[in-house]
Amino acid sequence: MKDSNFLKEKNAKSLWHPMAHPADCLNNPPTIVTGAQGVRITDVDGHEVVDGVGGLWNVNLGFSCQPIKEAIARQLDVLPYYSTFRGTTNDAIIELSEMLRDFYAPDGLTRAFYTSGGSDSVETALRLARQYHKVRGEEGRTKFLSLKKGYHGTHMGGASVNGNANFRTQYEPLLPGCYHIPAPYTYRNPFNETDPEKLAALCLQAMEDEIAFQGAGTIAAMIMEPILGAGGVIVPHESFMRGVRAICDKHGILLIADEVITAFGRTGSWTGSRHWGVQPDLMSTAKAITNGYFPFGAVMIAEKVAEVFENDTSGKAAIGHGYTYSGHPVGAAAAIACVQETLKLNVKDNAAARGAELYAGLQALGAKYEQIGDVRGGEGLMCAMELVSDRNTKAAIDKKTIGTIQEVAYKEGAMVRVSGPNIILSPPLVLTSDDVQTLLSALDAGFAAVN
Repeated sequence: MKDSNFLKEKNAKSLWHPMAHPADCLNNPPTIVTGAQGVRITDVDGHEVVDGVGGLWNVNLGFSCQPIKEAIARQLDVLPYYSTFRGTTNDAIIELSEMLRDFYAPDGLTRAFYTSGGSDSVETALRLARQYHKVRGEEGRTKFLSLKKGYHGTHMGGASVNGNANFRTQYEPLLPGCYHIPAPYTYRNPFNETDPEKLAALCLQAMEDEIAFQGAGTIAAMIMEPILGAGGVIVPHESFMRGVRAICDKHGILLIADEVITAFGRTGSWTGSRHWGVQPDLMSTAKAITNGYFPFGAVMIAEKVAEVFENDTSGKAAIGHGYTYSGHPVGAAAAIACVQETLKLNVKDNAAARGAELYAGLQALGAKYEQIGDVRGGEGLMCAMELVSDRNTKAAIDKKTIGTIQEVAYKEGAMVRVSGPNIILSPPLVLTSDDVQTLLSALDAGFAAVN
């Protein structure tokens, strides 16, 4: 590795960072992470902190999961790559597919289509949804519904169903035929409704209204996160996703669960859909499927959808879509080891317990500091605080202040993520109680620094 002087001198000079302004990265050089162990990361200066971000929602098992590392190394020695396009496959991907079929059986999902990551998985699910209706003879079903504040990756299709202007405005015009429903976001919504159950009902009513306006026969699918992640950890009332499922069934619309974040235990259940008692038609997954150690993803497909494709005799069900790295054998080997370890450690239970502890601690901070307008979480290890400059008007906090809170928290031992006015926490699911307290005490110091 180049020495620290080289790394600091060249930081952000020849690299544009995702989700950042290039000039801002030059003026405020990114933290250079050079090592990691357990749930902690170490920077170029040797400063070690608890990773409250979990890599990027994906390092569920921490940075020292030896079985996954060993599986990757073994597979590189045996078969480092081969295509799964028509005519060839590999042993690792067959084994993984049977494992995922068992894992997702309670969700009613029995087939897998492999991708290189979350955005790929969303794009694939959108395409398969359109094709499903065409195979069935309903060519007019091409539109998509989604939630405002929802996040579905960065491909053109995903950006089009995204519900946040930050991922849309500079890239418009996007895919036509995408329409957005108000999110069950009690802190800010067009109904000024703070009761979660009443708000869920209003959002479901808005969905019915949009379907009536568009015409049910023109809509292919509704895509949603069981708990909205990147939009600020927006937790709906338990009735909401079940209500969406019922509306989709009523109108012949497919339900795509975007579980790139919520699958594999993050919510305190093995999937977000299972958490709310819903079986989707398609599910996009990635991130924790390999613990972040290899770029890999999958779209899981329900039996009723699979049957339409597999029973087709017209040729319309031939899938004209895929990626060079679909079913990559090294990714498959990593995923096999990761799923085995995920189940062995039963991380969903620790996520639920530590998540409750973290949420309670954040609520205590919310009672202590006026800058905290809303605290969200309570369902596994995904929490957020929305910061404001004025609690009465809910005006967003300024960038400098939230930046200072993040910087001080880092100095005090915790990496936290800032996204707009939100501080988002998505730590590894193997977090301990002591680690939770480190996160909370570091955030306490961050807020104290601006008060």
